[in-house]
Amino acid sequence: MAVFNPYQQYQQNSITSAKPGQLTLMLYNGAIKFIKTAILGMEKKDIGTANGAVIRAQEIIRYLDHTLDPQYEISQNLSSLYDYIYRRLVEANINKNAAVLEEVVSMVEELRDTWMSVLKKTS
Repeated sequence: MAVFNPYQQYQQNSITSAKPGQLTLMLYNGAIKFIKTAILGMEKKDIGTANGAVIRAQEIIRYLDHTLDPQYEISQNLSSLYDYIYRRLVEANINKNAAVLEEVVSMVEELRDTWMSVLKKTS
């Protein structure tokens, strides 16, 4: 028997009813959350948590990269940036280096903040 979780249902409804711009914002926020979870995991020497969180952040960054429309010049620039972030996430995970994750999370936060500004101007 499945247990009803109202929070999960709310979260699922938020995702399925969100506009594409809002979905991108949710993805940035998710990546930030997972990177910060990985940082805490590394600080606590909880390698399993850190590894899982970094992998989730990598998946989000790869998804963002794959959804870019190559006909726009900015997509090429973003793709290069996403590739750099992805490689740094891999490096941080291999070396268990929270400092690299701190660098990456600030980059993703800047992307998120820029995206929020765009959404506000176009809404």
